[in-house]
Amino acid sequence: MPDLRISESIPTPAAPWWALYTRHQHEKVVAEMLESKGFEVFLPLYESLRRWKDRSKYISMPLFPCYVFVRGGLDRRLQVVSTPGVHMILFYGEDVAIIPDAEIESIRRTIEVSGGVEPHPYLKCGERVRVIRGSMEGVEGILVRKKNQCRLVLSVSMLAHSVSVEIDAMDVEPVGPTDSVNSVQSDQALDFGMIPEIPQVNPRQQARMQ
Repeated sequence: MPDLRISESIPTPAAPWWALYTRHQHEKVVAEMLESKGFEVFLPLYESLRRWKDRSKYISMPLFPCYVFVRGGLDRRLQVVSTPGVHMILFYGEDVAIIPDAEIESIRRTIEVSGGVEPHPYLKCGERVRVIRGSMEGVEGILVRKKNQCRLVLSVSMLAHSVSVEIDAMDVEPVGPTDSVNSVQSDQALDFGMIPEIPQVNPRQQARMQ
């Protein structure tokens, strides 16, 4: 009989997330076009009540205005920046800025289980907590208290943007101070650069986002 050997496959690391900066109110169009090109895209939305003189209506708005997240496909950046509505790719120094998987996953889970997610002023320090029960168990963020309500603030440190969701104070436990690495990253300026061709734009030509 032949000698049959079963070798264990080595898991392939997940492709990293990165971010695009789009033209104003072009987030949905950009996301749809990139998906049609085969890219994995994440565009977190929330319901916002808009009022007119004659009516009120809930509409879906981007949680991170002018940003679209893309997973992998860094070797196809030219296809991305040539997409109408894409303004530039987010850089950290001379490299494409990588968004931690944990931050993306926390925001994704929060959107899936809660209808009360909304943008929040960016926070990088405060009372850091972890959800210990319920559908958001394991999600970490910063706890803020406003009147009789507690909200869990989740941040994408590379963008210096935050969102928040209502949480019961009994469902969280403290986990210590905010991660120092994220604090250092968010303190530094973010560089944005267009990549119209394969060679990257000179860092001196990259636009700086205030």
